[in-house]
Amino acid sequence: MKTLTALATLAALGLAGTAGAEIRIGATVSETGPAAFLGDPEAKTLKMMVEKLNAAGGINGEQIALTLYDDGGDPNKARTFATRLVEDDEVVAIIGGTTTGASMSIIPVAEDAEIPFISLAGAIEIIDPVKEWVFKTPHTDRMACQKIFEDMQAQGISKIGMISGTDGFGASMRAQCLEVVGDYGIEVLADESYGPTDADMTPQLTNIKNTAGVQAVLNPGFGQGPSVVTRNFRQLAIDLPLYQSHGVASKGFIDLAGPEAAEGVRLPGTALLVGDLLADDDPQKPVVTAYVEEYQAAYGEAPSTFGGYAHDAFAILVDALTRAGSAEPEAIRDAIEQTAGLAGTTGVVTMTPEDHLGFDLSAFRMLEIKDGAWTLVQ
Repeated sequence: MKTLTALATLAALGLAGTAGAEIRIGATVSETGPAAFLGDPEAKTLKMMVEKLNAAGGINGEQIALTLYDDGGDPNKARTFATRLVEDDEVVAIIGGTTTGASMSIIPVAEDAEIPFISLAGAIEIIDPVKEWVFKTPHTDRMACQKIFEDMQAQGISKIGMISGTDGFGASMRAQCLEVVGDYGIEVLADESYGPTDADMTPQLTNIKNTAGVQAVLNPGFGQGPSVVTRNFRQLAIDLPLYQSHGVASKGFIDLAGPEAAEGVRLPGTALLVGDLLADDDPQKPVVTAYVEEYQAAYGEAPSTFGGYAHDAFAILVDALTRAGSAEPEAIRDAIEQTAGLAGTTGVVTMTPEDHLGFDLSAFRMLEIKDGAWTLVQ
C-alpha cells in the first residue's frame, strides 16, 4: 500500500541532487472570493508541498515550478487562467477548479490542449462521462447522496424534505439525489431552494416543517448557505434529523453555523476530519496524520477537507510523474490513469480508463457533529 504524504513520497523516491531542469505545473483556485474557505487551504497546501518536494531535490533531479492563479471562484477567470497556463506558462498539468463552475470552465481548455487536469470540485459531471484528460480528487455529489441515503435507510427514514443551493454544486447534487433516492425507498415530500447570496431560509424551511410526513431534511449545498440553513433550522425548532453535504465538511461550517445549531448534523466526510479516531491499521491514518502535522507546522492552523483534495491531487501528480519518467503530458496522463493503491486523505486511489476518480463509496465516512467536533457514526 502506497501513501500520499509528502514525506513518504519523498522518501520513496530517494530524491537527491541539484535540480538541472524544472517541471512546470499550473493551478487556478479560489484563493479569495466567496469560495475562499475552499480555495485558500488548497493554495496553501500546494505551496507547502511544492516547497517541500523541491527542498528534497524535486523529481528525479528536476524542480517543480508552480504557477498559481487566484480565480476568485469566477468560472470566466478560471477559463482565462487555464488558457494562460497552457499558452503562456507552458505547464504540463493543471490542478484546480475549486468550484464545480470553475472546473467545468477549465475542462474544455485542458481537453483541447491535451493537458492533464485534476479537478478539486465535487460534481459528478466533471468525470462522468469519462473525459480523456480530466481527473478529480473529491467524492462525487452522487456518492454523497448515496452515503446519506444509506444512513437514512438504516435509521428507518423514508420521507424527507430537501432544501438545495442553486449554485453549480447545489444544483448538481440536488439532481443526483433526486435520481438515486428511489433506490433507497425514500420519497422527497418537499423540495425547496435558495440562492448563493440569500441570508434567510426560514420561509423555505417553514414550508418543509409544515409538510406532513417529513422525517428528515437534506441540504445539498456549499459555502455560507448551509450554515444559514442550519441556524434557521434550529431557530424554527424543527425536531428532525438534518443532513448536510460533503461540500461543508470543515470546521469552518461548525464555526459559521454555531456549535449549538450544528449539534447533531450528519454528513459524509473524509478521513481527514477524524484522523485521530481512525483505527491504527487504517491505511489512510498515516497519510492524514502526516498532512495535518505538516500543515499545522506551516500555517499554525488545522487543514480542511478541501486542502486535503489539493494534497491528494498534487501527490497523485508526483506519483504519476515519477512512474512516467517523463514530463510529457500524454505520459503523465497515462500514468495517472494507472494509479493503483495510493492512500490519500480522501480515499485509496486506483484509477482505470473507465474511472477517473479512483475510489468507491467506502471512502466516505458518515460523520456527526457532537459538542462542536466531528465524530464517526458507527
